[in-house]
Amino acid sequence: MRYGFFLSERNVDDPIGDLRDQIAGAARDGFTSAWLSNIFGLDALTALAVAGSQVPGIELGTAVVPTYPRHPAALAQQAMTVNAALGGRLALGVGLSHKVVIENMYGYSFDRPGRHMKEYLDILIPASRGEHVAYEGETLKADIRLGTPGAGFPVLIAALGPRMLRLAGTVADGTVLWMTGPRTVAEHIAPTIRAAAAEAGREPPRIVCALPICVTDDPAAAVARADEIFETYGRLPSYRAMLDKEGVDSPGEVAIVGDEDTVLAKLDQLKEAGVTDFVGSAYSGRERTLNLLIGAAKG
Repeated sequence: MRYGFFLSERNVDDPIGDLRDQIAGAARDGFTSAWLSNIFGLDALTALAVAGSQVPGIELGTAVVPTYPRHPAALAQQAMTVNAALGGRLALGVGLSHKVVIENMYGYSFDRPGRHMKEYLDILIPASRGEHVAYEGETLKADIRLGTPGAGFPVLIAALGPRMLRLAGTVADGTVLWMTGPRTVAEHIAPTIRAAAAEAGREPPRIVCALPICVTDDPAAAVARADEIFETYGRLPSYRAMLDKEGVDSPGEVAIVGDEDTVLAKLDQLKEAGVTDFVGSAYSGRERTLNLLIGAAKG
């Protein structure tokens, strides 16, 4: 299992410089990848292109870019440009986002999201390889070939439900998870996505599992803190479904929490469940937590 680092946007005077320093630290500490979310702060792709181009060696991923606000060919062009700036180190993670965001904030219809993602990938993936795309779906169309440098990079989707997981296995290169515990990975995520890839004659897909993590001698307090920080995710339907599958009530209960031995055992459990890349979001006890993750990343 590879280890990644979840980058954070901090309230600093130089956010791009701070991001560069975080990426440099992750590379120095032996992490194989660093990931940035795309919510309502920095545009993840632009930020990674600028900050990441100053740090060699480490894979840089988006977790994740919402699909609805950008035509897939436009996103392909942007991602190819970023990949060129990074020297071929981009992992493009994309996702549907959530109905409350897409309909209430952006004003798009969230009707039949599975259809949307299939049509989106039907354009995005060949376009990002520099292929000519002549496509007409129910909601998306394209007739375009991009000459942008930087073609060819892994595309991962935020896949939690069965249909999305099948797309992740048969069309994309894997999935990026959040709020998804080891039981759910072992019993639902890994079997579904691997079976889809096998049926399509493809290589086993990546399963990138991002979770809050805290090394501590007071796990009850750490769980309570995670519940406070990540409370919103317990109310969003897609993540709520994953928490229900795990048999837990709140986000804090899927956080990787405990002393060093306990946390290492939980990371081993994720590996056994089928996780290929663990991305830790160190939300508390940062120094002690990072020390453990650095040790794990260095093997």
